Amino acid sequence: MIAEIGRFLIALALLACVAQTFLSWRGADQGGRSGAARAGAAAAEIAVVAAGFAFLLLIISFVRSDFSIAYVATNSHVDKPLLYKISGTWGGHEGSMLLWCWILVLFGLGLARIGPRDPALRARAVSFQGLLSSLFFAFLAFASNPFERILPAPIQGADLNPILQDPLLAIHPPMLYVGYVGLSAAFAIAAAGLMQKSGGRELAAALRPWALGAWISLTGGIALGAWWAYYELGWGGWWFWDPVENASFMPWLLGAALVHSAIATEKRGAFPGWTVFLALIAYILSILGAFLVRSGVLTSVHAFALDPERGMWILGMLGVSAVAGFALFALRAGSLGEGDGFEPTSREAFIGVNNLLLAVTAGVVLIGTLYPLFVDLMGWPMISVGPPYFDASATPLLIVAAALMPVAAFLPWANGGAKPGLKQMRAAFLLVPVAGAIIAFIAFGAPVLAVVAGGVGAWALCGAAMDVGVHWRAAKARAARFSVMGRALAHAGVGFIALGAAADASRPPDINRALAPGESLVIAGHTLTLEGVRRADGQNYMADRATIRVDGRAAVSPERRYYPGADQTTREVGLRSDWRGDLYVSVGEARLREDGEMVYELRAAYHPLVWMLGFGAFLVVAGGGLALTGRLMSGAPARVRGRSDAPAEAAAPSEAAEARA
Repeated sequence: MIAEIGRFLIALALLACVAQTFLSWRGADQGGRSGAARAGAAAAEIAVVAAGFAFLLLIISFVRSDFSIAYVATNSHVDKPLLYKISGTWGGHEGSMLLWCWILVLFGLGLARIGPRDPALRARAVSFQGLLSSLFFAFLAFASNPFERILPAPIQGADLNPILQDPLLAIHPPMLYVGYVGLSAAFAIAAAGLMQKSGGRELAAALRPWALGAWISLTGGIALGAWWAYYELGWGGWWFWDPVENASFMPWLLGAALVHSAIATEKRGAFPGWTVFLALIAYILSILGAFLVRSGVLTSVHAFALDPERGMWILGMLGVSAVAGFALFALRAGSLGEGDGFEPTSREAFIGVNNLLLAVTAGVVLIGTLYPLFVDLMGWPMISVGPPYFDASATPLLIVAAALMPVAAFLPWANGGAKPGLKQMRAAFLLVPVAGAIIAFIAFGAPVLAVVAGGVGAWALCGAAMDVGVHWRAAKARAARFSVMGRALAHAGVGFIALGAAADASRPPDINRALAPGESLVIAGHTLTLEGVRRADGQNYMADRATIRVDGRAAVSPERRYYPGADQTTREVGLRSDWRGDLYVSVGEARLREDGEMVYELRAAYHPLVWMLGFGAFLVVAGGGLALTGRLMSGAPARVRGRSDAPAEAAAPSEAAEARA
C-alpha cells in the first residue's frame, strides 16, 4: 500500500507544479497580487507537502526493508545498520532524484514566501520554478519512480554500495543537492526578470541571496565529498579531477563568479547582462552534471549506473532549460540597462577580471570533461583526460584568480585608485610571510606550481587579515561588519585551501610494501610497525583489522572489509593526525611470501598540512554564511525598491558603509 500511496503523491506533486506554473504566470500578468498568484503559491505548498510525504514513505520502506519495492531491494539489505538504511533512501538514482525534486519545490515555496519584493517579479519567478519542478517530477513519475514494485520480492535485498555506507554520505548528498538545486532559484528570478524587462540592479538584488545560499551549500557539499574520497576510497587523494567531481566544480566556479558579479551589479550597475547570464548558465551546468552522473555515459565511483534512456530524459530537460533561458537572454538582455562606467583600477574592474578567470576555468574543465565523450561519439580511438591536463590548464588560472582576490577589497568603486588601495595593504609587510611560505615549500622539494600556490595562499591570508584591520572600523553598521568579516573569512579560507593543496602536492612518495607481523617501514621520519591482524566483523560485513604502531607508541587500525550482500571488498583507512599532517595507512590482501611468512599489503602515505584543506573549506562556508546574514540584515538597497536608475548613494546606510569600506 505504501508504494501505491507514494506513486499517487508523486503524481499529485507533478500536477501541483504544473498548476503552480500556469497560475503564477497568470498572477504575474495581473500584477502579482491577484487570486491567481495566491493560488500559485498554494500549489507550491501542495507540491512541497506531497513530495515531502512521498520521501517520508520511502524512508519508512527502507527502515521496514520492504523489498517488494524495486528501489529498496537494490539499495538495502536486512542486515544493514539503521543509519545506512535511512541514508540508502538517497543512495541510488530514484531516491536521490526524489530528494532533488523535493528540494526544487521547497525553493519554489521559498520564492513564493520570501522572493523578490516586486509582486509581479515574484509570481513570475514562482512560475518559472514551477516549470523547472514540473520537468523533474515528470522524469521522476514516468522514468525514475522509486515506488515501482518487483515480484517476486527478494528475501534479503542486494545492499547499498559499501563505499556509500559511511556517516558522511548521510549528509553529503543532501547538502550538494541544496547547492545544485538552489541555483534554480537564481535561474527562475533571472528568467522572470528578463521576461518582465526588469532592470539589472533589481535582478541582482533579488537573486544575490539565493545564489549565495546555494553556493555556500555547494561549497560544503564538495568539501564533504572530497573528505569522504580521502579517507574512504583508500588511495589517499582528495581531488582527482574525476568527471563527476568536475560536474559539481563547474557550477561552483560559476556560482562564485555570480555572487561577486551580483555585488558589482547591485551596487554600481556594472555587468548586468553578465550577472543574469551567469545565473542562467550556472543552473544549466547543474543539470549537465545530473546528466553526466545519471546517464551512464561515463564511468566513475561517484556515478549512478543507469541506462541511456534515462539520460535522454535529462538531456531533454537540459535542452528545454537552456533553450528557454538563452532565448530569453538573447531577446531581452538589452532591457537590463548599463552601469555608470568604471576605471581599470576600480573594484569593478578587478571583480570583472576574477569573473573572467573563473568562467574560463569552468570552460577549461567543461572541455576536458566532455572531450572524451565527444571522441567516443565520433568513433575515434578512446582517450583519457586526467589530472595532467587540468593541472596544466585550470590550476594556473585559479592561482591567478586567488592572487588578485585580496586586492579588490582595497580598491574604491568606479573611480579607481590602485595606489591608495595597495598602500592600505602594506605590501612590504606582507612579503615576509609570502617569502616564508615559498622558502618552506622549496625546502619540501615542492613542484614549481605548488611553490607558487603556497605563496599565493599566504598572500591571501595576509590580505584577509588586513581587510578586517582596515575595513572593520569603517563599517559602522552591524550588517556591514558581518559582510566585511564574511568576505575576509571566505578569502582566508581560499588561502588555507591553496596552502593545503600546495603542501599535499609536496608530500613524499607513497610506500606500498608487504609486511609480516613485527616488520616495519619508514615514511616521513616515522616508523610504522605491523603488530598483527585480527578479525573485526561488523553487522553486515567481515573484516580483517591491522594494528600498526607509529614510532612505537600510538596505533592506527586500518581494515579490509568484505560485504557479502554486495559481494564487494573495501578498505577502511587508518589515520593519525596532528598539526603537521596525516599519516595515512591502508591494508590490502594477505599472501604467503617465498619464505613461508604470511604478509599483508600495506599502503602508507604522509600528507603534510592536509588539515588546511578542510579548515579552509569551513572558513569559506562560515564566511559565506556571515556575508549572507549581513545581506539579509541590510535588506534590499533603496535603489531597487524604487527607481532602478537611482544613484548608488541612495543605498541603505549599512550598504553605503560597506561600499565606503
